Amino acid sequence: MSPENPILQELPAVLSVRDLRVSYGEREILHGITFDVKAGETLVILGGSGCGKSTLLRTLVGLERPSSGEIWINGKNLATVSVAELYEIRKRTGMSFQGGALFGSMTVGENVALPLREHTKLEDSTIEIMLRLKLEQVGLTGFEYHMPSQLSGGMKKRAAVARALAMDPQVLFFDEPSAGLDPIIAAGIDQLILELKKAFRMTIVVVTHELASAFLIADRMMLMDKGNIVAVGTTEEMRSSVNPRVRQFLDRVPEPDVEGEMDYLQALTESYSRSLERNPRV
Repeated sequence: MSPENPILQELPAVLSVRDLRVSYGEREILHGITFDVKAGETLVILGGSGCGKSTLLRTLVGLERPSSGEIWINGKNLATVSVAELYEIRKRTGMSFQGGALFGSMTVGENVALPLREHTKLEDSTIEIMLRLKLEQVGLTGFEYHMPSQLSGGMKKRAAVARALAMDPQVLFFDEPSAGLDPIIAAGIDQLILELKKAFRMTIVVVTHELASAFLIADRMMLMDKGNIVAVGTTEEMRSSVNPRVRQFLDRVPEPDVEGEMDYLQALTESYSRSLERNPRV
């Protein structure tokens, strides 16, 4: 990759990750991840299914504890802070989950107001004003009394973003914001992300596998594969990359040895048969 954009190089890092490792039991999922996210930057994390990007996101927002390494946000290392300190750090980050994760028994307005009621001592009248402002920011003016079941998929995503914005976070995380949406609705979510960045100079981290969305919203992109970072660069740098794994992902080239589901199942079966031959059961 060529050197990063000099403008981005001059910006301070809001989020710094150093040699991050995450394991489930004896299986290590992330193998020493290191990267920075600059103030006001949108970093898009790309990768195929099972590459570790969702585990990375969960660790960045404090839902998973790393096995080793460091995650620095606002001068605090998430890997070593106490539960109380982690709770405070979470108040300064927002998370928009893949399916929206709205509470079905609450109205849209109640969902958006929930972080404010849980984490602040604001008057109800103030919270009412703030939730309406957040809904306005995501294009859902007048929907505060609707139930999540009355919303379309795109509207649920927008409501989830409004809730993530409730505490005016320093960093906003998105998990597959365009997943399950038709191209037109997905384009609207992409435009919303761009507008939020422009209006609030917000630092945004997006996990996605949607290439069209990624190239539209990203300042920089980070491609992951098998728990490692394959490449990091601007959209232009990624487009022109000659890295074989980057080219395979961007050009949508299947694995040479497993091109379809049946081939994959056959490979698993043959592998299992060989293991039985080497280690027959008593």
